[in-house]
Amino acid sequence: MDDKSYRSNMSRGIGQSSMDYLSARFSLSFGQRSCRRSKSGVYGPFVDFSFVYAPKNRARSLSVAAVLIFLIAVIDWATKPYVSLGLLYLFPIMLAGGFLSRPQILGLSLFCAILHEVFSSLPSPDIVRTAMVTVAFTGTGFFVAEMVRNRQLMVSHLQEVEEQARFRRDAENQLEMLIETSPAAIITMDSNGTIIRGNEAARQLLAPDDRSLTGHSVRSYLPDLYAAVRNYDSKILRTAMQCKGQRQNGEAFLAATWFSTYKTSTGSKLAAIVVDLSEDLRDREELSLNHLLTNARLLVGGVCHEIRNLCSAVSVVQKNLSHVNGLSENRDFQALQTLTEGLTKMASMELRPSPENRITPVDLRPILDELRILVETSFTEAGMSVHWSVSEQLPLVWADRYGLLQVFLNITRNSLRAMQSTAEKDLTITASENHERVIVRFEDTGPGVREPERLFRPFQSDADVNGLGLYISKAILQTVHGDLRYEPQKQGSCFSATLVAATAAKPTNG
Repeated sequence: MDDKSYRSNMSRGIGQSSMDYLSARFSLSFGQRSCRRSKSGVYGPFVDFSFVYAPKNRARSLSVAAVLIFLIAVIDWATKPYVSLGLLYLFPIMLAGGFLSRPQILGLSLFCAILHEVFSSLPSPDIVRTAMVTVAFTGTGFFVAEMVRNRQLMVSHLQEVEEQARFRRDAENQLEMLIETSPAAIITMDSNGTIIRGNEAARQLLAPDDRSLTGHSVRSYLPDLYAAVRNYDSKILRTAMQCKGQRQNGEAFLAATWFSTYKTSTGSKLAAIVVDLSEDLRDREELSLNHLLTNARLLVGGVCHEIRNLCSAVSVVQKNLSHVNGLSENRDFQALQTLTEGLTKMASMELRPSPENRITPVDLRPILDELRILVETSFTEAGMSVHWSVSEQLPLVWADRYGLLQVFLNITRNSLRAMQSTAEKDLTITASENHERVIVRFEDTGPGVREPERLFRPFQSDADVNGLGLYISKAILQTVHGDLRYEPQKQGSCFSATLVAATAAKPTNG
């Protein structure tokens, strides 16, 4: 065998041995084994690399690789001629390849190839053989490096997926807890109106005698919601409505529902939040009745006061006429006197105030925020602007919250009507404190008031409605020792509502 044939056979032997080793290594690592999770948190196919190529073992593995290279070189030098141990350099290269970059792997492979040529008992050094050995070593190192890198990426990805799954489970648990503990009834149903799931509040609201709503038709509880599901099956809805509801025992109630439809792989579904408004409706109607009675009492009191004034004047005239000779004996004059006395007694009868005292310390800022919500839409639609200047530090005031809101609403609506025909349409609302008083001003750019002295009289002849709004508003504020005044302006009008700060003594209700 000549030297050329020998080198060729050796090169093919080294290359074939390298490929055989890599194939065996690949089969060992990526064989047909199940991908199951080990106790250390690493998945099955990568268990062979989890410890050796861990970042914390970098220094140790590189040290072992250096020692192996040294031992292989020494043993290769000490062996008999024509016996080469160059194949063994694959082990330290594979060990170090998982921690080195590609240029470093190339350098290490070249170094091991040179050691193989220098310390082995082969014939004279051959550049071709050295190059082929370098390529084999480098390919092995690249393969291991890429395999380790892919493994690390996959493990990182699996950890990411596991963390996202954990977050998703936490979110689902939180949502489940939120739904189950919600005081509002929450139900989901399919396109046929069959309830898929309902929380405990839904069961208590619709069917307190049943343990579950699943499988029931929503038609027997909320017919309007059932109609929405059936009629708009192909549309995506995001809306709310008030409708009549019926419990399982036949009791009717007023329901407020917020619902939305969504698509799934099994068809359209609907999720709804249902709230029983029956109690709120009763409270609202009772509150409206109380305000109606309060306003009626104020109105009747004002009318009676005016009648008493007229009766007093009639009594004076009647007394003067009684001195006329013979008139006191006139039956018609006596009948007129009787009628006047009866009218005076009738005018002296006043409605008794409610025994319930609603005057409490009230925070003005929430009331003004609620006023903003109620009036700004109307002003915007009419092309008008509302400017707010509310002090940050406003004390509590003595007032009836709902009566105070009624006063503010009446003033702003008057401004809205007054500015319909003006070019400039601005309303400025300010609230500030002044010596244990809080003053809320409403300044508009309307045409102003022609006869300010007649503003707060009832039954104005030229009023838009019945001329009672400002009269009742002033009476409401006076019941809490406040006042409503008109402040003359060069342009437009200004009404100021004065309220007593809660730091002062509580006013009596009357």
